[in-house]
Formats: sequence, C-alpha cells, structure tokens
Amino acid sequence: MPQIRPISDLRNKFADISRIVHESKEPVFLTKNGYGDMVLMSIDDYRERKFVHDVDIKLMEACDEAINTDKRFTHKEVMEHMQEIIKNAPKQT
Repeated sequence: MPQIRPISDLRNKFADISRIVHESKEPVFLTKNGYGDMVLMSIDDYRERKFVHDVDIKLMEACDEAINTDKRFTHKEVMEHMQEIIKNAPKQT
C-alpha cells in the first residue's frame, strides 16, 4: 500500500520517512496542500528502477529494429562480436 504523507513530515519526521523507504523499498508520496508534490525513495531503489527502465528501453529499441530489418545474427556471431569488444575494452585499474 503506498505511503502518502504531508510534506511537513519531511522536516518533522525525516527519520520515519527514511526508515519507511529503506525497509519497504517503496516510494513515499508527499503532499502539499492536499495535492501530490513529490516522491521520495532510497537511492538503491532509484538505481534499480532506473536500470530496469533502461533495459526496457533497449529491448523496445531492439524489437523495433528487428521489425524494421531482415538482418539477423547467429549466436556464434554475437558471441564473437562481444568477445572482440571485451578484448579491445580499456583495462580497468
């Protein structure tokens, strides 16, 4: 169930809100004068949601490309290409 709190709780009950977003892994919706104003979430949850969103975008782009072209690659071709990219990638220090 979503947590909806008045924006004043951000100042007055920050520790409670922080605990909620970290324990529940759900955002807290803040209202101002009875209307939605902002959403708070943990940075880990934000990063995870952003990663999933970015992957979804890439998958949609890949589907669009597959629909609009006849070019296909075998598993072997893809793996060889990926190995070449890894081989030529700058070394991490």
